[in-house]
Amino acid sequence: MSETSYEIKPIGVMRSELASCEAAPRQGNEGAPDAWVEVNSAVAEGLEGIAVGSEIILITWFHKAHRDILKLHPRRDKSKPVTGVFSTRSPDRPNPLGLHRVAVLEITGNRLKVGPIEAIDGTPVVDIKPVLLKSVDS
Repeated sequence: MSETSYEIKPIGVMRSELASCEAAPRQGNEGAPDAWVEVNSAVAEGLEGIAVGSEIILITWFHKAHRDILKLHPRRDKSKPVTGVFSTRSPDRPNPLGLHRVAVLEITGNRLKVGPIEAIDGTPVVDIKPVLLKSVDS
């Protein structure tokens, strides 16, 4: 397999009361707080169409994750058998992308208050996508 290099540039950053990985719950619905996404002014016009009450998917880069882990105990639970990282939601993985389905709670300029979200303060945001509702016809 040949390797090709790709570049991902953050479009923003998370501002959260969660200061460390240890303080963060495993998933947003497990007691995570609401937080702010600060979108870079260079791409802020891309927020047009997002409204309070919308559900979006934030794609983040887990900048503090370990990138050399391929097998682990799911949820760090030693009672569960070791499995491949690609069958888990672990932040520790070769390309540590996080997917977070959140509600937009407030919009102030180029800032979105969203939640609940388990990403820690300073986590780079690499993309924002809308949640698509399944069509009745599909």
